[in-house]
Parts: sequence; C-alpha cells; structure tokens
Amino acid sequence: MIIEPRMRGFICLTAHPKGCEQNVKNQIDYVKSKGSIDGAKRVLVIGASTGFGLASRISSAFGCNASTIGVFFEKPPTEGKTASPGWYNSAAFENEAHKAGLYAKSINGDAFSKEVKQQTIDMIKADLGQIDLIIYSLASPVRMHPETGVLHRSTLKPIGSTFTNKTVDFHTGNVSQVSIEPANQEDIDNTVVVMGGEDWTMWIDALKAENLLADGATTIAYSYIGPAVTEAVYRKGTIGRAKDHLEATAFTITDSLKDINGKAYVSVNKALVTQASSAIPVIPLYISLLYKIMKADGIHEGCIEQIQRLYSQRLYSEGEIPTDENGRIRIDDWEMRADVQEQVAKLWAEATTETLPQIGDLAGYKQDFLNLFGFGFEGVDYDADTNELVMVESINS
Repeated sequence: MIIEPRMRGFICLTAHPKGCEQNVKNQIDYVKSKGSIDGAKRVLVIGASTGFGLASRISSAFGCNASTIGVFFEKPPTEGKTASPGWYNSAAFENEAHKAGLYAKSINGDAFSKEVKQQTIDMIKADLGQIDLIIYSLASPVRMHPETGVLHRSTLKPIGSTFTNKTVDFHTGNVSQVSIEPANQEDIDNTVVVMGGEDWTMWIDALKAENLLADGATTIAYSYIGPAVTEAVYRKGTIGRAKDHLEATAFTITDSLKDINGKAYVSVNKALVTQASSAIPVIPLYISLLYKIMKADGIHEGCIEQIQRLYSQRLYSEGEIPTDENGRIRIDDWEMRADVQEQVAKLWAEATTETLPQIGDLAGYKQDFLNLFGFGFEGVDYDADTNELVMVESINS
C-alpha cells in the first residue's frame, strides 16, 4: 500500500515501516559513531519502542554490546492498516540487532500487568539469567491497577488555580491563548498512580524476588523538570506530582537493593518532541523556541544524542555517577543553562503567529513530529508500494 501521514490533532494515525526502519538505523549509526561504552551487558527496557526508551535500547545494544529485552504495548499491523510506529521501530531494531549477532527479544503487552511481568521474568530466566540494567521509560496515559482492577487516567492540569498562557498549533503555526482549569484531588491521585513510581517499584520487587538482578544492578527512570514558563502546568501541576513521586521512589528502590549493591536513579532529560509532549499545551511553543536557540548554539540533542551522552558521560564514565542535590542525574543541563533560558524567556514574550516563523523552529518541530511516525526521512521512497505487514521477529516467530 502507499502509506501517507494521516493527522488527527497531535496524533498521526498511520506509520511508515520503511521510515521507522530508517529512523532506527540512523540512531544505530549515531551510537556506533561515538564508539563503544563499557556498560551493562544484560538490559531490560520497559517502554522500549519509542523516544527515550528506544534510544536506551539502541544505546545498550550498539553502544555497550548488550543483550536486550524490550517491553512495550504497540498495535501490530493488519492488512490495509499500519502498525503503530513503536511496532515498526521494534521490528527494525530486532532485525539490526540480530544481524549484528546480538540477543534481542521483545514482549508486547501491558507492562503494568502481572502477566507481562511474569512473561518477562520467564524470558530472563530462560535466556539471560540475570539483568544488569533496568530502564523504566513508560509514558502511558492510563493504568489498569494490577491489584485493584481499577482503571486510572492521568490528567494534565495545574494545581490551585486556572493556568492561562500561550500555545501553538504546530500544524498551522497559530499562536493562541490556552486556559486549563485546576485539578481536584482525584485528578492528582490518579495521575500519581499512572505516572508515579509504584509500577517501577513493582517491577524491581518482582525481579529481585526471583533473584534476577545481578550484583550491582542499576535501574533508571526518566523525568523532566523544565523552565519557569511551563512550571504551572507541568512541574507544579498534576504531572509534577507524579514526577515527585517517581523521584522519591528512586531512594526507596535504592534502599531495597542495598544487599545486592544496586542503585536506582532518575535521569532528568531534555524537552523533546514526543507523542506525549505534543499533547501538552504550551510545550510545543516552548520546544520550537528552545530548538531555535540550541541549534544556533550547537548544543541541540534528540533522544539518541541525549541517551548516548547519559550512558557515556554519566552512567559509565570514571568514578561516581554525578547527581544534583536531589540525587538526580541531570542530562537536561544544556537546556537549563541560564543563557539558554534567558533567550527562551525573551523570545516567549515576542512569540505571535506572525513572529514565530522567524524566532522559532516550528519547521524543526514538525519534522521531528513526522519522524516519530516514520515520515520525512531522506532515502525513503514514500511513493513506493510498501508492505505494511512487518512483524517483530521474536514475537511472531
């Protein structure tokens, strides 16, 4: 079939298998170009199919020469209907890993469920024995609680008062005001249940109970802080409460891993175009301004550059892993530089529908958004008849 992007709001309803394959190959080439990393050799990535999770799996395999198990919840293709992009990404990753002689297997299902945890445990026991590194990179808006059976939905709301500020429709470039009503306590509680640290703890406890964590095992979860301009709706809103819980969980997990010399960290990463961030009002405008500045300064990074730097300069460099006063790894350090944020604040005040094409990088934002779904890559013939029925080898073998 001829596969074209079909947009609905901040979602693309189609994905291109050849474009997703090119995306994965580009990231692999980048990691290989930076040289080998003396890091973990048996890695579990929970949320492995897109964004920072995919970049973590690629950095583990092609940077550290690691065996990887990836857990994700993606839609397979059916005749005449494309898969979700994460499915095609995972198919391409496995194919490239196997060509390189690397172990790579995947599990497609609800990572919050007991069933998927058990399936993962059985695979580790059968194939790898133990795990050295666990990356926790889930970005689901809903969670069926495995104990209660209650379906919890996260919300994106400020706390205490209505939030009003600028945002941009990245499809049209129209800059407008957006207002978001404040959360109630139920909104806050549900968001913490979905996006906080409880499930991360459940994963680590389940693996440890089966003696599947190697001595010195490390686990990393990903978080975001961001600037003052997004603070009310992000870091001081419902999602911020969930991130606070996630970050506090790192200390709890570290305590539980003392007997195996293990540690848990939260890595605070840079603002990037993802399916999740595209849905957050204010963030697309902030990112388009940030991109303009960081590209001009030569310090812009995408997911793969961020995670390769996390591995090579934080996790697996000489000496202790550097952290901030709250014990967090800061790979958002370039984004949060004072000079960068001063420029963002100045441009924010100037941003209108008319000025944004000059002062921001909306084109770069749109390009990155299309790339998420496998569109807009050089070297891919988008007019060609393409087989949508691409399978993930380890899932369909």
